[in-house]
Amino acid sequence: MALPTRSTDNWLQGLGTPSQLFGRGGDTDVELYEEDGEFVLTIEMPGFDREEIDVNWHEGRLRVSAEHVDEERNRKRTYHRTFRMPRAIEPEDVTARYRNGVLEVTLPAQPGASEAGHPIEVEG
Repeated sequence: MALPTRSTDNWLQGLGTPSQLFGRGGDTDVELYEEDGEFVLTIEMPGFDREEIDVNWHEGRLRVSAEHVDEERNRKRTYHRTFRMPRAIEPEDVTARYRNGVLEVTLPAQPGASEAGHPIEVEG
Protein backbone atom coordinates (compact mmCIF):
# COMPACT_ATOMS: atom_id res chain seq x y z
CA MET A 1 0.00 0.00 0.00
CA ALA A 2 1.42 3.37 -1.02
CA LEU A 3 1.70 6.17 1.49
CA PRO A 4 0.12 9.54 0.66
CA THR A 5 2.60 12.01 -0.77
CA ARG A 6 0.51 15.14 -0.18
CA SER A 7 0.31 17.23 2.94
CA THR A 8 -2.35 15.97 5.34
CA ASP A 9 -4.21 19.27 5.30
CA ASN A 10 -4.62 19.36 1.50
CA TRP A 11 -7.77 17.27 1.71
CA LEU A 12 -9.45 20.22 3.47
CA GLN A 13 -8.91 22.62 0.57
CA GLY A 14 -12.08 23.53 -1.26
CA LEU A 15 -14.43 22.20 1.40
CA GLY A 16 -15.45 25.65 2.67
CA THR A 17 -16.55 26.42 6.19
CA PRO A 18 -18.29 23.90 8.47
CA SER A 19 -21.64 25.67 7.96
CA GLN A 20 -21.23 25.25 4.20
CA LEU A 21 -20.53 21.55 4.64
CA PHE A 22 -23.70 20.89 6.63
CA GLY A 23 -26.40 22.88 4.89
CA ARG A 24 -27.17 26.28 3.58
CA GLY A 25 -24.98 28.20 5.99
CA GLY A 26 -22.92 31.09 4.75
CA ASP A 27 -25.47 32.35 2.24
CA THR A 28 -27.47 34.57 4.61
CA ASP A 29 -27.29 38.23 3.68
CA VAL A 30 -26.71 40.50 6.70
CA GLU A 31 -26.41 44.29 6.77
CA LEU A 32 -25.68 46.59 9.72
CA TYR A 33 -25.79 50.36 9.45
CA GLU A 34 -26.29 53.37 11.72
CA GLU A 35 -28.97 55.95 11.01
CA ASP A 36 -30.31 58.78 13.20
CA GLY A 37 -28.69 57.43 16.37
CA GLU A 38 -29.89 53.86 15.83
CA PHE A 39 -28.25 50.72 14.58
CA VAL A 40 -30.34 48.85 12.04
CA LEU A 41 -29.58 45.18 11.42
CA THR A 42 -31.28 43.42 8.51
CA ILE A 43 -31.02 39.67 7.95
CA GLU A 44 -32.49 37.82 5.00
CA MET A 45 -34.21 34.77 6.52
CA PRO A 46 -36.63 33.39 3.91
CA GLY A 47 -38.55 30.24 4.75
CA PHE A 48 -39.07 30.95 8.44
CA ASP A 49 -42.34 31.95 10.07
CA ARG A 50 -42.33 34.93 12.44
CA GLU A 51 -43.15 32.64 15.38
CA GLU A 52 -40.05 30.52 14.66
CA ILE A 53 -37.63 33.43 15.13
CA ASP A 54 -36.17 34.32 18.54
CA VAL A 55 -34.37 37.64 19.09
CA ASN A 56 -32.89 38.64 22.44
CA TRP A 57 -30.32 40.96 23.96
CA HIS A 58 -28.04 39.30 26.51
CA GLU A 59 -24.79 40.53 28.07
CA GLY A 60 -24.15 43.16 25.41
CA ARG A 61 -24.89 40.91 22.45
CA LEU A 62 -27.84 40.46 20.13
CA ARG A 63 -28.71 36.81 19.59
CA VAL A 64 -30.86 35.75 16.65
CA SER A 65 -31.97 32.16 16.26
CA ALA A 66 -34.65 30.35 14.32
CA GLU A 67 -35.82 26.81 13.70
CA HIS A 68 -38.15 25.57 10.97
CA VAL A 69 -39.32 21.96 10.77
CA ASP A 70 -40.57 20.69 7.41
CA GLU A 71 -42.44 17.53 8.36
CA GLU A 72 -43.34 16.67 4.75
CA ARG A 73 -39.66 16.43 3.81
CA ASN A 74 -38.51 15.33 7.27
CA ARG A 75 -36.02 18.24 7.40
CA LYS A 76 -35.10 20.89 9.92
CA ARG A 77 -33.50 24.29 9.20
CA THR A 78 -31.83 26.29 11.93
CA TYR A 79 -30.21 29.70 12.14
CA HIS A 80 -28.00 30.94 14.99
CA ARG A 81 -26.01 34.14 14.98
CA THR A 82 -24.70 36.56 17.60
CA PHE A 83 -23.96 40.22 16.92
CA ARG A 84 -22.07 42.81 18.94
CA MET A 85 -22.80 46.49 18.36
CA PRO A 86 -19.96 49.02 18.06
CA ARG A 87 -21.48 51.22 20.82
CA ALA A 88 -23.71 50.77 23.87
CA ILE A 89 -27.42 50.53 23.09
CA GLU A 90 -30.72 50.99 24.96
CA PRO A 91 -31.86 47.34 25.35
CA GLU A 92 -35.40 48.27 26.48
CA ASP A 93 -36.00 50.14 23.21
CA VAL A 94 -34.86 47.43 20.78
CA THR A 95 -37.54 46.46 18.24
CA ALA A 96 -37.72 43.67 15.68
CA ARG A 97 -39.93 43.19 12.63
CA TYR A 98 -40.10 40.27 10.19
CA ARG A 99 -41.66 40.88 6.80
CA ASN A 100 -41.24 39.25 3.39
CA GLY A 101 -38.42 36.99 4.61
CA VAL A 102 -36.35 39.83 6.07
CA LEU A 103 -35.77 40.40 9.79
CA GLU A 104 -35.09 44.02 10.72
CA VAL A 105 -33.84 44.81 14.23
CA THR A 106 -33.56 48.43 15.36
CA LEU A 107 -31.21 49.10 18.28
CA PRO A 108 -31.16 52.69 19.60
CA ALA A 109 -27.68 53.80 20.69
CA GLN A 110 -27.32 55.22 24.19
CA PRO A 111 -27.02 59.02 24.08
CA GLY A 112 -23.40 60.06 24.38
CA ALA A 113 -22.12 56.49 24.07
CA SER A 114 -18.77 56.24 22.36
CA GLU A 115 -17.28 53.30 20.54
CA ALA A 116 -16.32 50.47 22.86
CA GLY A 117 -12.84 50.59 24.33
CA HIS A 118 -10.27 53.32 24.54
CA PRO A 119 -7.35 54.26 22.28
CA ILE A 120 -4.00 52.62 22.92
CA GLU A 121 -0.84 54.38 21.89
CA VAL A 122 1.43 52.32 19.66
CA GLU A 123 5.06 52.75 20.59
CA GLY A 124 7.91 52.36 18.12
